[in-house]
Formats: sequence, C-alpha cells, structure tokens
Amino acid sequence: MSSARMLTGDRPTGRLHLGHYVGSIANRVRLHQRYESFFIIADLHMLTTRNGRADIERVAHNAREMVTDILAAGVEPERATFYLQSAIPEVGDLNTLFQNLVTVPRLERVPSLKEMSRDAGKDEMPYGLLGYPVLQAADILCVKGQVVPVGKDNAAHVEVTREIARRFNHLYGEVFPVPDMIMSATPTLVGTDGGGKMSKSKGNAIALSDDAATVRRKVMGMYTDPNRVRADVPGTVEGNPVFAFHDIFNPDRAQVEDLKTRYRAGRVGDVEVKEALVTALNRFLDPVRERRARFEAQPGLVDELIVAGTERTRAEVRRTLVEARRAMGLTSAYTQVRRRAERYRKAAATPA
Repeated sequence: MSSARMLTGDRPTGRLHLGHYVGSIANRVRLHQRYESFFIIADLHMLTTRNGRADIERVAHNAREMVTDILAAGVEPERATFYLQSAIPEVGDLNTLFQNLVTVPRLERVPSLKEMSRDAGKDEMPYGLLGYPVLQAADILCVKGQVVPVGKDNAAHVEVTREIARRFNHLYGEVFPVPDMIMSATPTLVGTDGGGKMSKSKGNAIALSDDAATVRRKVMGMYTDPNRVRADVPGTVEGNPVFAFHDIFNPDRAQVEDLKTRYRAGRVGDVEVKEALVTALNRFLDPVRERRARFEAQPGLVDELIVAGTERTRAEVRRTLVEARRAMGLTSAYTQVRRRAERYRKAAATPA
C-alpha cells in the first residue's frame, strides 16, 4: 500500500445504490488497496439540505447502513478508516480558517450547489450549502488527503479544495498537499425512470442491498423507448436506460450486442431485454449480498469500525490543526498574550 492518503465518503441519507457504485464506489474498491484510505460519513454536509430532527435522529442508523454497503461492495475493513464527521469538531475549526481563502462569487460558480438546493426544495440557498465546498476542503485536507475519487458532480467541489490548499500554502508555507482527482470511468448512471441521474430522493434507484425480487420488480418497470408500442417496432438503443445498464453491468458482451441488433430491427421485445438485465444485475449483486450478510451477522462490528476510525481520525485532525495554526501565526499570537498576562499576574501578586 502507498503511504499517500485517499479521502472519500458520502452523506448518511440512506442506503447506497448502483449510481453510487459506478460514480465512486467502484473506484474506492480499486484504490483502497493502493492508498491509506479515509472514508467520511459526512453528516454535517447532510445538514445543508436535511436538518430536521427526524433526519438527524437517523444518522446513526444510516451511517451503519452506508458503511455496511461500502464493505459489501468490496472495501476491506482492515484497509479503511471510517469516521463520523460531526464527532470531530476540529474539522469545523479548519473550515473557519479556510473560509477566508475563497470568495462568494467563486463559490457561486460551483454548478452543483444550485442543483442541490433545488432538489432539496429550497427557495433560497442556505449559507451552509454555499460553503459546502469549503467544509469539503476541510474534510480532505484535515487528513492531508492526496487523492480524491470523484464523480462528475463533485469535481468542481474538489477543485475548490485544490485552490484553497494552494492559497494557504502561498500565504503561510507548505502545509497541505494539493489533492489529485481520480475520475470515475462512468461519472453518472441514469435512473430507472429515464428522467435523470439515479437518486434516492427521486425513487428511481436500485440499491446495492436490494434483494433479487426487488431488483426484478424495478427492472421490469424501467423506462425504455416510449415510441416502441410493440416488439416488432424498431427501437432506439441510444439513451435507453435498459441498455445503459446492460453496457455497465452485463459482462456478456455478445449477448448485449445481439440484443441491441435485434432491438433496432424490431425482433426482440422489451421483456426479453429486461429479463436478461435482471439476470445480469442479480449476478453482479449476489456477491455484494453475501458480503453484506457476513457483516450483518456480526452485530456491533460496523459500529466498532466507525468508533475506532473516528478516534484515529480525530487524533490526525488535531495534529493538522495545530500545524495550520502554527503556520498562520495564531498559536504565537495567543502565546505572546498569555506570557504578558503571566508577568502581570506575578507583578500584581508581589507585595510593593
């Protein structure tokens, strides 16, 4: 394993799905064998769009489910440090130091923030959501992350991190690495409704934890070519979600190409195409289900991984914060004041 560090993670808003897998988890499974890997459970980020009491009360449950999904996907627990963001208050201190190194117009140019605000049903963007990329910079740099696997949506966020790291180092000396982005081969996955990317909130997702019957039900209800009213009508493959899933998850390339050829010629029905996809997805998900069952059979194991990882990460973050404050001169400022105060106290306590 390389001594370089990787930082990645998700907000604990529910179970992970196939869109998460192609967008980032597949990269994490591959990369965590090469890098010292930190996995953030980003519950403070969750608060930017979901901050009701009910949302917060589900953090522990959702964190447990999320970590189990990541382990089930193939991340080995002994090669990963999982930690709960809100349990490390020093990250907020670093966020405070960073927020003065970026301007409001720069943050307003991050394209995904408006989309996140709109999807959350916000009429106006909360201050915390505007500062999302700054807190994300604190997340990455607090453990001195050097690589960040990202999907298309997060690339602009990580670019802000790179700018903040360079700005800090220019002003105060070399403290932080400028992290590299490792892009997913498949940045996004269309949802089962064909109406945009797969999303838990849109109800168009296939979860990594879905059983075979649920996968079958969701696939058989998938959007296809709306102009194809009968099996003998030539259909469109491009932009068809069923074939997009085949391209990613069906390793039988000969079968996929045969289905595409017959679909274009009007010689195969949607049912046969979807049945083949059901088989391919369940074949892909069966090992994930088996690993999930192993972790679920050990109650408390995932909780222990989160606690141990959070304690380890907090020690790392404390060291980073001390180094950053020392580089900025904040530590010496208080030391000077304290020393003068001590001299004053001694003089005041000395009889005239």
